[in-house]
Amino acid sequence: MRAVLVVNPKATTTNERSRDVLVRALRSEVDLAVRYTRRRGHGAALAREAVRDGVDLVVTLGGDGTVNEVVNGLMSAHPAGSDSEPLAHRLPALAVVPGGSTNVFARALGLPREWADGTSVILDSLRAGRSRTIGLGRADERYFTFCAGFGLDAAVVRRVERARHRGRVSSPTLYLSAFLRQYLVGPERRQPSIALERPDERADDLATVIVQNTAPWTFIGDRPLHPNPHASFDLGLDVFAIRRLHVPSATRTVTQVLRGHPDPHGGQLLRLHDLDEFTLVAARPQAFQLDGDYLGERDKVRFTSVTKALRVIC
Repeated sequence: MRAVLVVNPKATTTNERSRDVLVRALRSEVDLAVRYTRRRGHGAALAREAVRDGVDLVVTLGGDGTVNEVVNGLMSAHPAGSDSEPLAHRLPALAVVPGGSTNVFARALGLPREWADGTSVILDSLRAGRSRTIGLGRADERYFTFCAGFGLDAAVVRRVERARHRGRVSSPTLYLSAFLRQYLVGPERRQPSIALERPDERADDLATVIVQNTAPWTFIGDRPLHPNPHASFDLGLDVFAIRRLHVPSATRTVTQVLRGHPDPHGGQLLRLHDLDEFTLVAARPQAFQLDGDYLGERDKVRFTSVTKALRVIC
């Protein structure tokens, strides 16, 4: 089996020595080439190159941002095939070694949090010929693996990214601080301006929208957060939206999610399950993120579910 390992050299939980250990372990099972990302977006280019070269497996070592880039590279470079041949079977399989601070996608697949343990699971699966086919979400022309955010959720991600560029370390405390600051000073609480449009209905005056392709939505340390507990790689997209961010209702919603309530509810919540497609439209540009990566502001985003899109080794 021919494989390419795409390494983010800035991955927060690995170093050069651990990367060498990983490379030796993978080379015991596959014919491996190692590629390093050099800039934002380089992971997608390396994945497209892997597809053109006809490799069987692409392995990532990095966080969720690295995974997202590689997935988009794979999906944008898929080779032609017969109409009856699933897209996932035309692409290299994907294996994800957790190397970031949170690693939501890898952990949603059931992989351990630590890179060494995750590598052991991947090696066992390769030996056993085990893989799984999953669906992806798509926002306009970009794919995402586990979540998207529009409004407050994405504005918090923007604050966190700016803090990290100033040297702060990603942590639950940093996210909580960013959330509180954005909640207090951002326009989302006072002027909700997002509408969700589907062919048969429309929901207006939403302050923030979270779109999930799987559960959990994210983790705080070892604790998974489940706004939509029934979201699944095997189904369509789930939506968790808040209409008004009043202090009592917002506090109740956050408390339910933090405590792992099996069915978060409330008068200000809109929850939708297993959607094929919908569009978010905003009266003014809103912060927008995919898989925890801030992508700027948008006033309209069309979401679609792409079923059985990718084979993963897990």
